[in-house]
Amino acid sequence: MTDRAAQPVERRLPTEEARDLLALVREMVQRDIAPRAAEEEDAGRFPRELFTLMSESGLLGLPYDEEYGGGGQPYEVYLQVLEELAAARLTVGLGASVHTLACHALASFGTKEQRSEFLPAMLGGGLLGAYCLSEPSSGSDAASLTTRAVRDGGTWTINGTKAWITHGGIADFYTVIARTGGEGARGISAFLVPGDAEGLSAAAPERKMGMKGSPTAGLHLDGVRVPDARRLGEEGQGFTIALAALDSGRLGISACAVGVAQAALDLALDFTAGRRQFGRPVSDFQGLRFMLADMATQIEAGRALYLEAARLRDAGLPFSKQAAMAKLFCTDAAMRVTTDAVQLLGGYGYTADFPAERFMREAKVLQIVEGTNQIQRMVVARHLAGPESS
Repeated sequence: MTDRAAQPVERRLPTEEARDLLALVREMVQRDIAPRAAEEEDAGRFPRELFTLMSESGLLGLPYDEEYGGGGQPYEVYLQVLEELAAARLTVGLGASVHTLACHALASFGTKEQRSEFLPAMLGGGLLGAYCLSEPSSGSDAASLTTRAVRDGGTWTINGTKAWITHGGIADFYTVIARTGGEGARGISAFLVPGDAEGLSAAAPERKMGMKGSPTAGLHLDGVRVPDARRLGEEGQGFTIALAALDSGRLGISACAVGVAQAALDLALDFTAGRRQFGRPVSDFQGLRFMLADMATQIEAGRALYLEAARLRDAGLPFSKQAAMAKLFCTDAAMRVTTDAVQLLGGYGYTADFPAERFMREAKVLQIVEGTNQIQRMVVARHLAGPESS
């Protein structure tokens, strides 16, 4: 085996501060994340201490205002950090993305008083967040959710069940989207619910094909009471808040997908350069070289697509279409690249002795979370041709 997998991706970062940040992340990856990733994923262990370390290092609040304890970094930089984390261990990269998603409603739609009270601890106080939109009977059709919040004076009582919650049962706070009015998108509001709220409980974690170190669980809200001071945005604005968060969250998934794909390519390059058949390295055979070239091209294209969407977001321009395109392309590419990596390793790729099979299992979920890729195609088509007639 060669040392090719240790060669870092060359990045174009806008400032010296961003370059120093990425150097810090790469040091953390090599010291604290990569050496134990395979063992801990196999054991299904969630690395809470890593998230505490990342919080203390400022990595869980990178795209948010410094005034509230954030890193003040553009999305262009934040997403490249996510890519590095996901390449080392998707549980960590995706977990950081989900935490950022959980903070979005407060950071973007909360009042100044709410942001001052809650954001500093969420961004740099060692807390871990989760985002609660999906339900057992409303996944892609989020506007049909049935979890309901009823107001009694200055307090809301929330009842319902949320599904597929990353960090469900271990999060310190939950951004919960619940119905406060009539049917449809206009009757939905957003709430910030503490993880230790009375009446809040989690189901047993799902048994998953991959991402075994990242707990995914249903969340039950049985008479959970929260003060109106924890309602985020205007009453009835919750669906708009949820969609805005998902646009940004899809860029996080895109970056994670590229990270997993890059890790798979690095592994395949390392293996095929060191493996000899018929008296020469496997990487000398044209058929395999073409596979490697296709894998690298898909990764570079995906990276360019998510970074362009991030730059639009940083400039305050519309980016919803580009976010959907990036999520669609990057996650489909990750599935293809990781599958090809398994093929390039031959029988070794099918064993747990190499991480290729783990990369392939992990890539699959990225085509599903935060809007399936079929939903992304619908989003892109609406931007191109308008909504479907019925």
